[in-house]
Amino acid sequence: MDFFEHQEQARKKSHVLVFYFVLALAGIIAAIYGLGLAIQTFTGSGSLNASWWQPDLFLMTAGGTSVVVFLASTFKTMQLSGGGEVVARELGGREIDIHTTDYHERRLINIVEEMAIASGVPVPTVYVMDSEDSINAFAAGRTTSDAVVGVTRGCMTVLTRDELQGVIAHEFSHILNGDMRLNMRLIGLLFGILFLALMGELIIRNAFRGSRHTSRNKDGDSAALVIMLAGVGLLAIGYIGSFFAKMIKASISRQREYLADASAVQFTRNPEGIAGALQKIGGLKAGSTVAHPMAKDASHLFFGNALSSSLLATHPPLPNRIRRLVPSWNGEYSAVSLPPITEREDQRSDRKRPTSGFPGRALPGMFLDGGEGKVHLTDEEAIESMSALHPEQIQLGEDIHASIPEHWIESCHSLSGAQAIVFALLLAQDESLRNAELSRLRQETDDATYEAVSGLFSEIRNIHSAVKLALVDLSIHSLRKLSSGEYQRFRKIITDLIHSDKKVDLFEFTLLNVVTRHLDNYFEHRRPPKIKYRNLRSLSSEAGIVITTLAAMSHPDDSKAVEDAFNKASNHIANTLGTEIAFKSADQCGLDQIEAALDKFARATPRVKKYLLEAASKSVMADGAISSREAELIRAMADAMGCPIPPFVRTATLIED
Repeated sequence: MDFFEHQEQARKKSHVLVFYFVLALAGIIAAIYGLGLAIQTFTGSGSLNASWWQPDLFLMTAGGTSVVVFLASTFKTMQLSGGGEVVARELGGREIDIHTTDYHERRLINIVEEMAIASGVPVPTVYVMDSEDSINAFAAGRTTSDAVVGVTRGCMTVLTRDELQGVIAHEFSHILNGDMRLNMRLIGLLFGILFLALMGELIIRNAFRGSRHTSRNKDGDSAALVIMLAGVGLLAIGYIGSFFAKMIKASISRQREYLADASAVQFTRNPEGIAGALQKIGGLKAGSTVAHPMAKDASHLFFGNALSSSLLATHPPLPNRIRRLVPSWNGEYSAVSLPPITEREDQRSDRKRPTSGFPGRALPGMFLDGGEGKVHLTDEEAIESMSALHPEQIQLGEDIHASIPEHWIESCHSLSGAQAIVFALLLAQDESLRNAELSRLRQETDDATYEAVSGLFSEIRNIHSAVKLALVDLSIHSLRKLSSGEYQRFRKIITDLIHSDKKVDLFEFTLLNVVTRHLDNYFEHRRPPKIKYRNLRSLSSEAGIVITTLAAMSHPDDSKAVEDAFNKASNHIANTLGTEIAFKSADQCGLDQIEAALDKFARATPRVKKYLLEAASKSVMADGAISSREAELIRAMADAMGCPIPPFVRTATLIED
């Protein structure tokens, strides 16, 4: 499975969605036009012999219907600009407290955090639907900056850890493949179609109430009957719209569910996990049905079929999904029920953490002094490591999460601590520069923050990039809890902190862009950038800036090695795409130029981003290994372009330098 290719397919499917939407709108316009002709005949303003084609009536019908549907869809889309949290709350979800001591909630949060670290994305906010006893889950959001993962109470409590991990891996597949954004667009567009049914219900209700409170006469009865007829007609047409909506969701969703199931198995290398969850759906009385009224609008978001009706279901039949995962399945479901949550379970912890340092067994080569542990990869392994999520990366996410000291986790989970983590990561390695930055930080914050940042820096300065970026991904979740004013203050501090010495380290710069991009998207409800660049040729100059910078950062004291690294990357692009990129001089690779280049690549197609990252990996892999510093730069640059990538690993093992 290739993230970039599936993101490209999801982007193209959005055009198919619009095409289906236009067809559905045309059918609804035709139905309302027919209703208009019927009302004309009934009221006597037309005749049975009148022409069926009336241009004025058609234009009025088409224009009015299009405006109503467009306004309704626009309203819903704007409402969803708040991100996945809007959907989760509308579905009756409750945000789980990150400090929860409940066993099942703690286990769920740990699994989501492990999966986020493995995927290289900020930790989504986690919601539970307390009133739903069924087994189901969903992922919602426009981007990874505002994504949420929600589960039903049954999903959280009935499933084992392996089964729950399989379900969460399925949902992360939708996040990483670009399905999540498509699903959000689907909700907004289809609301316009379904809105007609709501209008019909409102008209019928008001007409019925009006008939009870007005004096009865022939004209009044006739008018009420016409209004009632219009309401019934709109309600019927609304159900036609509902049929179209189900058809659109089914046509787009079914195959993607098979893909997400297969991806979950690829991620975890455990088909029994997700297959076990599907089998428990079949054995649970409530199955995967979601009772909340909003479920019909968001049915395509869920892990299992949320609606009881099988007509045009958004998901493939349950037995088909299970047999694809476990061909030897006997076709029988074992009865399951919700377990009681005992006080003993509430007091248990899902995982025990070290209070400081890392276990000796953890991640060979990843925590060496200086953070320079290297992973030795072939070019093909490096590219594969970026474009797909592997079991080794899932295991890496679990190991990093389990190995992070408790007080680091507590810092990431608190408002003040998360800010201190980011401040510490942005401090300069040079002692004199760092002291100047700390002095400025003390002036702009307080002594407690100064002490926390100083202590954290001494602990995290030498850790590997995989852990540094994991801390960022864990902290962004807490930083979303800042008020708007607090966030602007935090943003100003980290910007001033970086520029205080009038020298900006490239990693500091890219990390700043990663943090602010995610949080700006969240606080300002920014829409994902529109695609503007569809081939690398139109960004050849920007590609030259990025690749030259990476080559120079990887070999700061060896101009020949810089040239060799750049040539390896440029030859890959030339051989793959026939596009030439030119080596840039130092004055052409300033921070302003790099920022502009990354901003343009953020508006490129997923496939163009993939080609750039492949070339970047060729550059840093010129010496056959990728260091912590190189991994930091590539992953931070990728995130700044809006395409976060998993940690670099070698299949089967990580090797020490």
